[in-house]
Amino acid sequence: MSSNEDLLALSSVELRRRIGRKDISPVELMEAAIARIAALNPAVNAICATAFSRACREAKAAEKAALEGEPLGPLHGLPTGIKDLHDAEGLLTTQGSPLYRDHIAASDCAMVANMRRAGAIVVAKTNVPEFGAGANTRNPVWGATGNPFDTRLNAGGSSGGSAVALACDMLPVATGSDTGGSLRIPAAYCGVVGMRPSPGLVAMESRPLGWTPISVLGPMGRTVADTRQLFAAQIGINDAEPLAFALDPELVAAGRPADLGHLRVAWTEDFGQCPVSREIRAVMRERIAAMRHLFRVCDEVEFDFGEADRCFDVIRALNFQARHHDAYSNNPSLLGPNVRANYEMGAGMSLRDAAWAHSEQTRIFRRFQATFRDYDLVLSPTTAVSPRPWTELYLPAMEGQPLRNYYHWLALTYFITLATNPAISLPCGRDHAGLPFGLQVTGRFRGDLALLAAAEAMEEAFARIPRLERPRPDHGRLAGMSTDLKSPVTHPPGSAAA
Repeated sequence: MSSNEDLLALSSVELRRRIGRKDISPVELMEAAIARIAALNPAVNAICATAFSRACREAKAAEKAALEGEPLGPLHGLPTGIKDLHDAEGLLTTQGSPLYRDHIAASDCAMVANMRRAGAIVVAKTNVPEFGAGANTRNPVWGATGNPFDTRLNAGGSSGGSAVALACDMLPVATGSDTGGSLRIPAAYCGVVGMRPSPGLVAMESRPLGWTPISVLGPMGRTVADTRQLFAAQIGINDAEPLAFALDPELVAAGRPADLGHLRVAWTEDFGQCPVSREIRAVMRERIAAMRHLFRVCDEVEFDFGEADRCFDVIRALNFQARHHDAYSNNPSLLGPNVRANYEMGAGMSLRDAAWAHSEQTRIFRRFQATFRDYDLVLSPTTAVSPRPWTELYLPAMEGQPLRNYYHWLALTYFITLATNPAISLPCGRDHAGLPFGLQVTGRFRGDLALLAAAEAMEEAFARIPRLERPRPDHGRLAGMSTDLKSPVTHPPGSAAA
C-alpha cells in the first residue's frame, strides 16, 4: 500500500507502474479521486455526470486482477474522465445541450471502448461548450467551467472540463477532441498537455462527414508521457473511420525524448495573419529567446496560409450543416448562438463555396508541408490572448479591431487544423498576466511519434529553465471554495455569435 503522499499528484504513468507492482491499490486510487472531485469540483465545475458506484465496483475488480497476477492493460485501474461529447455506456452524454439533457449512452464510442479494454475506469464525464462549439466551456445543462488558476476566467474549450480535471489532479486520465483547437486551447489555459493527433489515428465514428479531417479525438495529460500513455490506448484501426491508418501502440508507448540538439525549428508569432495580442507576441519572443539554444536551428519563418480564415469558415459550416440540420429545422431556438451562427453561415453557401474551400485547404496543406524540407518542428503560441472572463461568450475584438466571428480568435490553432499536421500544446511558463502560457508545437505530416519525442524532450528542458516550467494551480485555495459556475448558462433569445 502507498505512503501518505498525495497519490493524485503522481503522473498517470507512475500510478500505473505502482498498480502493476502492487504498491498501490486501484481501490485507494479511486477513493482518492472521488474525494478530490468532491473537494475541488464545486470551485471549478469541470466534472458533470458521474458514475462513482460503478467505478468503485470496477476498481475492486481491478484490484483483484492485480493481486492475482492477471495480465494488466496499459491503463489498468486508472480513474478516467470522458469529454461529454462522446458516448460512455451507461452515462449521461448531454453534449451540453438541452436536446440531450436526459440522454444516457447505450454503448461506448470506439475510443472509450479501446480505453476500457486497456483497463481504464470511467468515473465521470467532463464539461464542454454546447455541442463543443467555441473555446469557452459553458452550456445550458451543466453551467460554466472556471479556470483553475482563477475561477472567474475562461478555462478554454471545448475540452475545458478535461483540462481542468487534470490541472486539479482530480483525475489522472481525461480525453478530448479538437476541431479548431479544442484539445490545444484548454491545455494552454490550464497548464497541461493537449495533443491534436493526425486524423484517423483515433477512430471518430460520430463524425458525419467522415472524409473531412478537421475533427479528431485525442489525448490530454499533465505531462507528455501521460499524454503518450493515453494516446497509445486510444488509437486503433476501426472500420467506421475512413481516414484510419496504422500506428503501432507499442511504438507510441515505448517512445523516448528526442535529442533537441539535432532539431531544426521554425517559429512564428502569427503565421502571417492570425490575430494575436501585443502581450502574447511579446511573451512568445521572450520564450523563444530562452529556448533557442536548445535546438540546432531556431529561425523565425514566414508562412503563406492563403485564405485560411474563409476556408475554415466553409469547411466548419459544412460540418454543422451535416450534424444539426434536423435540430435547426425543427426548432432553431433550442440551439445556442454559436451553433446557430455556424449553421446559418453554411445555409448561405453554395457547392462552389465547398469546392473552393477543399481546393484551398489542399493548397494550404501543400505549402505548409514544404516547410518541413528545412525544419523538423514549427513553434507558435497556442492562444492569441490570456484567459478572459468566462462570462464573455467569445472574444469580439482584438487590439481595437473587430474579429470576423466567434472563433476568429482561435486562428493560431485552426490554421494548423487545416494543414492536418499533428500538434501539441506544451506548458511553457506563465504569461504577462501570471496565467499559463501554451506553446503550440507542430510536427511533420503524420509525424506523431517524432512530435511526441520532441515535445517530451522540450518538457524536460523547460523544467530546468527559469520561467518555462509547467505552472500549477493552488489546490489548497480551491478546496472548499464555492462558486455559481453550476448555474445553467443561457443566452438571450435571438443572440448571435457571428
